[in-house]
Amino acid sequence: MTDPQDMPGLSEAQLEIMNIIWEQSETTLGEIWRELQAKRTMAKNTVQTLLTRLVEKGWVSYRAEGKIFHYRAAVPKQPTMKHVVGRFVDTAFNGSAEGLVMALLDSQELDGDEVERIRALIDKAQRDRR
Repeated sequence: MTDPQDMPGLSEAQLEIMNIIWEQSETTLGEIWRELQAKRTMAKNTVQTLLTRLVEKGWVSYRAEGKIFHYRAAVPKQPTMKHVVGRFVDTAFNGSAEGLVMALLDSQELDGDEVERIRALIDKAQRDRR
């Protein structure tokens, strides 16, 4: 698998498709299109074009079974998300993780359980760094 830092960037729509592929492990154009339709309207040809570009960029590989193509991620999700979030924090928040967290807290309604899970994640990250 390839390092996401060495890969061309992903558009918002391409990232949506990657999330579906990561969730499904292996999937087809039709399955991806149906999943996207539940969120927003997108032509099947558009999804096909996006998949073709993802293959060309090296994010996705495929195998053909007759006329059906089965797509799978060529890059793992976790390092990709780490890279995407890191670039977002650098660009949108001038490298400030605190700025990102404050923006999230200001824009989201968090219930008590979410707050506790976030606190636990911060505590774990602090312990792991010691």
